[in-house]
Amino acid sequence: MTAEQLPFFVYGTLRPGEVNHDLFLRGRVTAEEPARLTGALLYDGPGYPYAAHGDGRVAGELVTAAPGAYAELLVVLDRLEDYFGPRHPRNLYERERREVLRLRDGATVPAWVYFAAPAARLGPLIGGGDWLTRPRAPRPAPDGPRTP
Repeated sequence: MTAEQLPFFVYGTLRPGEVNHDLFLRGRVTAEEPARLTGALLYDGPGYPYAAHGDGRVAGELVTAAPGAYAELLVVLDRLEDYFGPRHPRNLYERERREVLRLRDGATVPAWVYFAAPAARLGPLIGGGDWLTRPRAPRPAPDGPRTP
């Protein structure tokens, strides 16, 4: 893997079981491993989270592109994250190279991480830094008769 072809650290809707995982990662990745980003905090957003620089840690997965799929995956993820280039005024996220802790072996590896750009509107802090365990609003009860 060359310096440009880093794995991606995903921490929100791209994680397994979340809404964007299969839409954007299926068929484009060969590995997904539990990982942790230190030096960051996780904030709720309008249906998706934002990582921001801070003194906490964020849970997520380290995602490795499938052979031959890296360029396509990079374009797809940059588009999803509204990343137009370093410090572009329209960025919703900034893509940064950061060291991420791979949990299976404790190794730190370089990865791309999407951080909140200045234009992002951060919601409440997600305590514990894990999107999957955040408090969620209760779902409205379905209309119609209920069966036991």
